[in-house]
Amino acid sequence: MTKLLMFEDFEPHIGKLVHFKGTSYTFPIHRVEGVGGEPQPGMKRTFFQVIFRGPKSADFMREGMYQCEIEGGPSYDLYIAPIQTASPDYQEYQAAFN
Repeated sequence: MTKLLMFEDFEPHIGKLVHFKGTSYTFPIHRVEGVGGEPQPGMKRTFFQVIFRGPKSADFMREGMYQCEIEGGPSYDLYIAPIQTASPDYQEYQAAFN
């Protein structure tokens, strides 16, 4: 059985680079948003999202499932999606966990 990923699995890796296997993309984990801790009764975990920050360019990473290799850390299969990013300097991507 696959381990249920939690907020605490990503928080120590903020700032580390993540390579998306099979692509030329490598972005840092910019932040982890959510509350962590104990989930509400009946829930397996609290909602959180991992935000990656890449360069703003026409060649952005497409939405999809990627094997994500964290620098000096674990690898996870995550569904990554670009998200609306107002800054002209960078593009953000998210992995959301319900």
